[in-house]
Amino acid sequence: MGATSEFLARMPRRANGKRNWPSKLKAQVVAETLIEGETVKAVAKRYELIPSTVSDWRRMARQGKLVLPNLDGMNFVPVEIEAAAPLARSLPAASASTIDVIRHDVTVRLDAATPAARIAEIARAMAT
Repeated sequence: MGATSEFLARMPRRANGKRNWPSKLKAQVVAETLIEGETVKAVAKRYELIPSTVSDWRRMARQGKLVLPNLDGMNFVPVEIEAAAPLARSLPAASASTIDVIRHDVTVRLDAATPAARIAEIARAMAT
């Protein structure tokens, strides 16, 4: 903990006394929480942060606002994104006062005032 405390002592501070965490360091802290066996609470304690701050930074990373470095011990699963299948045919435009129930190549257009129970019955019938 001594090395971390010395590091934190050199951390620049704002006029109000709060630490000014560079984005690169925020990303490093977040990346450490992704290592197998690590917890947000343990990493936050190591950096003398409250866990909610680290959680906020994790949210920023999920939103693409922080670019995370690669650390040993982090495992990611490869993802394949399949291209969307093109529509076989274009459907006539529905107005705001209609509801379309679509199953394969069958479209049932209902009035928007149709009771939900009736829509559910139709959807069930189309599924069989």
